[in-house]
Amino acid sequence: MSESAHAKVQQQTPQVQLIHMAKAHWVSGIVYAAAQMNLADHLVAPMTAADLARLTKCDASSLYRIMRTLAGMGVFTEDSDHQFSLTPLGKALRTGTPDSVRSAVLFLAGDGDRQSSGQLHYSIQTGKTAFEKIFGMGLFEWFAEHPVDASMFSKTMTVLNRGKHEAVAEAYDFSQAGTVVDVGGANGSLLATVLTHYREPRGILFDLPHVVRDAPTLIKAHGLTDRIAIEYGSFLDRVPATSGAYMLSHIIHDWGEDQCLTILRNCRRAMKPNSRLLIIEMVLPTGNTPHPGKMLDIVMLAVAGGQERTEPEYRELLEKTGFQLTRVVPTESAVSIVEALPA
Repeated sequence: MSESAHAKVQQQTPQVQLIHMAKAHWVSGIVYAAAQMNLADHLVAPMTAADLARLTKCDASSLYRIMRTLAGMGVFTEDSDHQFSLTPLGKALRTGTPDSVRSAVLFLAGDGDRQSSGQLHYSIQTGKTAFEKIFGMGLFEWFAEHPVDASMFSKTMTVLNRGKHEAVAEAYDFSQAGTVVDVGGANGSLLATVLTHYREPRGILFDLPHVVRDAPTLIKAHGLTDRIAIEYGSFLDRVPATSGAYMLSHIIHDWGEDQCLTILRNCRRAMKPNSRLLIIEMVLPTGNTPHPGKMLDIVMLAVAGGQERTEPEYRELLEKTGFQLTRVVPTESAVSIVEALPA
């Protein structure tokens, strides 16, 4: 942003700032439409809206209007001949590329999040999830019946946590862990990142069958097939018993208090005296300090029924389940590592 543009932003009145906040859902909807119609995949070469309309079976005039809007947002670019091309932003909407975020856009701007945010007042009034009110079941029950959406969710989490996984592996010493158990590890992205950084440990990926269905491909791509074993099960029932480090990455924030206590007690029962528990989450700062976890906390309220926590809140939760919080390790990302030992 230029100095003059930055100055204009600083000069915006409170009224204008609130209006920009209120209309943000239109930006989300426009980007969602672009992903839904695979517009980026069609733009392998510069193309007019009329040509693109024939490929996508859309009204040419209407498509032109959204294309020029997306160009104004920096997703595409329009030349003097009214041909549209991809920008770096637009290239990230293509399918099948390593840096693609199309699945994340479709999930985050899709019906589940969009409708739940529209019913946020229900969650605030009742303490219950808007998602369950709308869809008649909890998020993870819904995923069990919609495996394609569950896979999309896993890919979304991989995209959102890509830099975080590297940051976790660099911030914490796993070299002496022996075995690293990724409890609820989905497609194994975090575990694969950790074991790529550290050659000594082996890994166990533990999650439900429909959740880990993409894991073998990812593990093979990292060359870790001989170092990672996949075990099926629910952390609400049990976790594998071993020594070493138990990772709960973005698990505790997904669930209500009772389920969190169950998960932690299952970990405590399975762990050996020398084991370590590593809760990888956004640990909220107190006061008015801005933090992405504060917005995520509202998503948890409305969609999953969980919450983000401060360090004292994690300490209290852990003490209820036989753990002692030993330290909170910051990373170069927004997440921290809450380390706990059996008390």
